[in-house]
Amino acid sequence: MSWLADFHFLRPAWLLLLIPAAWAGWRALRRTDPAGGWRGLIDPPLLAALALESSQERGRLRPVRLLVAALAVGSLAMAGPTWERQPTPFAQDEAAVFLVVKVTPSMLAKDLPPSRLERGVQKIGDFLDLKAGQRAGLIAYAGTAHLAMPLTSDPGIITQFAAALTPEAMPVEGADLLAAIRMANQRLDRAAVPGSIVLLADDVAPEEVDGLRQLRQAGGAAVHILALAAGPDVVPPPDSPPAPPLDKERLRAAADAGGGELVLPTPDDADVRSLAADVARGIRDATAGEGEAWRDMGWWLLPAIALLLLPFFRRGGAVVAA
Repeated sequence: MSWLADFHFLRPAWLLLLIPAAWAGWRALRRTDPAGGWRGLIDPPLLAALALESSQERGRLRPVRLLVAALAVGSLAMAGPTWERQPTPFAQDEAAVFLVVKVTPSMLAKDLPPSRLERGVQKIGDFLDLKAGQRAGLIAYAGTAHLAMPLTSDPGIITQFAAALTPEAMPVEGADLLAAIRMANQRLDRAAVPGSIVLLADDVAPEEVDGLRQLRQAGGAAVHILALAAGPDVVPPPDSPPAPPLDKERLRAAADAGGGELVLPTPDDADVRSLAADVARGIRDATAGEGEAWRDMGWWLLPAIALLLLPFFRRGGAVVAA
């Protein structure tokens, strides 16, 4: 019975039609009462005995009574009774995703061949292929964050710009993740669309986990993480730059703080498919309140209105029902 708590009318002004319906019903009862004019002049027992209308005639459905009932039910239908929501198809169509890529010397490690950074670019292309038609943007960060590509529906140009990212092109050394996440949130707010953030990185600093939590609590978009590092059991080739191995616990803590999910790298596209599902679910949950509308249930009353008016569509029906 929880639906009763949500029951309301979408257009309650139409309920004002119940007033003329009630007045018409009252007038119909007075006009069809054969003894109405004698009430108050003759004793009720005697008046009942003198009444000319039989009990069968009293129970007959007269046209005016059917019209009054149809008017009352029609006013309820036009008022739009509702108690449940329906999703609108436009919320997710307008959603956007910002891809935030870490571009530091550690991303050149070759434990994920050909390198962590190049593997990330490949995953970006696979991810955008699964999210065809959805707008996406690209942010690169090292010691500073930079907008590499604003929101666009062209996945090819994003992949092209991502492939051109190198640590040498970044002006400041370091890894300021929070600056990149803030920039992504600002861009999503400026576009006035719901969205998610996908972080492609090999590690997150411990002190940045609390920062991710604060940004999320302040209304920021969910941050999903695609890890770009192999575990300690993987031996990188001799020419690989030194880089710490995958720290699943820290990345999982960062994803939890950002309100997203952690996806570990796989040699096939299973990681990208999992990531796409997480992003879609996060956007769907984020737009559940503003991307849903109340379902108009007034059309359920149309059969009742049709049945009430059915006698009027038969030849002589109004005369027979009188």
